[in-house]
Amino acid sequence: MHERAMHPKRRKAQSAMEYLMTYGWAILIISIALAALFTLGVFNPYTFVSKAQPGSCQVYRPEGPGTTQFESLQGLCTEEIPQYVASIPGAPTVYPITANIIGESFIPSGTNAISIFAWVKISPSDTSAWQRIVSYGTESCNGESAALEINGAGVTGSVTYDSECGPSAWTTGLNVNDNAWHFIGFVLPSGAESTNVQLYFDGALQAHQGTNTGAASVNPNYIIIGGGPGTDAMLGDIADVQIYNSALSENDIQALYLEGIGGAPIKLQNLVGWWPLNGNANDYSGNGNNGVATGVNFVSNWYSGYTQP
Repeated sequence: MHERAMHPKRRKAQSAMEYLMTYGWAILIISIALAALFTLGVFNPYTFVSKAQPGSCQVYRPEGPGTTQFESLQGLCTEEIPQYVASIPGAPTVYPITANIIGESFIPSGTNAISIFAWVKISPSDTSAWQRIVSYGTESCNGESAALEINGAGVTGSVTYDSECGPSAWTTGLNVNDNAWHFIGFVLPSGAESTNVQLYFDGALQAHQGTNTGAASVNPNYIIIGGGPGTDAMLGDIADVQIYNSALSENDIQALYLEGIGGAPIKLQNLVGWWPLNGNANDYSGNGNNGVATGVNFVSNWYSGYTQP
């Protein structure tokens, strides 16, 4: 007797199973390898672009720190993305980067105008409140400090200006811990109360959702980047911290944002501190306020979540 011929559909199914059994492991291994390469950023377009070396651009002040005559940008200031950024591990690191201030006469103090900006990427695993990005001034309950903070509570998050135990102002409804890079900061006009503080998120002026009133006064005996007193250290990455002794305009801030994470400062005569954090904690404003990094990693594979504006 002749065996019954296999139905064409069954024959195709058997062939498919034989194919999967023969090549399935190879397909699985290739898939895992591709996933690993993607995670490592091999397929990220920023992996292949030129990157600014540490210290490749800086402000030159021929008459010394604190002077505002004939200052200029020196080096390769081509807006290339940085080779490194600072990765802050969060608590218990309380003072991640502390700048040694010299020549306090040219750091804004009292009720003088201040503008502070930075690029940050907050870890999505950290939804705690009041992660300090930059702390500036005496930490006490006499209103003599200023801090740029983020509340990482998802879409209820905020960018906050805070003067310890004194005036403060904040926004709400910002998705700040979405594992993406954001450009944040505040402008405090000269002699202003917190109701006049201007808060910015990705180059856009934000409406106040709340304020605690009072005159702002800052005594600049220190600058801490990536944290502050207590357990307010941020968890995530930070780059290109800039501090000015003037109230930058909305157009100024939009220009800084559009330069991107590798952008150079503007209004050099008003620049008092510039920490690109591209491999070190040095101040490249020409004013010599170099920082000391404690427990901070300078990482090169930081591109995930960054899009050039």
